[in-house]
Amino acid sequence: MTEHRRSLLTGLSGEIVEVGAGNGLNFAHYPPSVTRVLAVEPEPHLREAATGAARLAAVPVRVVDGLAEELPAADGSFDAAVVSVVLCSVPDQVAALGEIHRVLGTGAQLRFLEHVGADTPGMRRVQRLIDGTVGPRVFGGCHCGRDTEGVIESAGFRIDRIERFLFPGARTPHSFHILGTAVRDG
Repeated sequence: MTEHRRSLLTGLSGEIVEVGAGNGLNFAHYPPSVTRVLAVEPEPHLREAATGAARLAAVPVRVVDGLAEELPAADGSFDAAVVSVVLCSVPDQVAALGEIHRVLGTGAQLRFLEHVGADTPGMRRVQRLIDGTVGPRVFGGCHCGRDTEGVIESAGFRIDRIERFLFPGARTPHSFHILGTAVRDG
């Protein structure tokens, strides 16, 4: 996933909020044009790992406790937001994207790298079965079959670029991903 993470962050600049920073795997890939990253992570063990990764980052990263649905930031305070395998696991995608929309300025970017629903009806049925049973408990809250692209658009973002890919390359319920950029409309 390293190359996808690099692609996710290439060209970013200014002040960034990373929602659901996890253990800080993205931090090493932020370009020097980024002046500050506010990394929000609710899970204590992941937040501790992210704090360690922040110390090694080439850009200033501040790791804080917080939820995607209640970001600890003022309205319009960021130039871009980054979500990386986060929107599949938040309890409420609409609320999380509403908060991201709130903290971004008009014209700011949302960069996303996310699990999404499969490209065939049969695999989507399998994803719904997994999402409705043990999947979220086994995979850290992940719902592999969500229509994340549709929810991003309905939250007031205009998708500029999107790439669909399998990771790993085999067709499994968790291998469908999107990588892209959306812009916050006014």
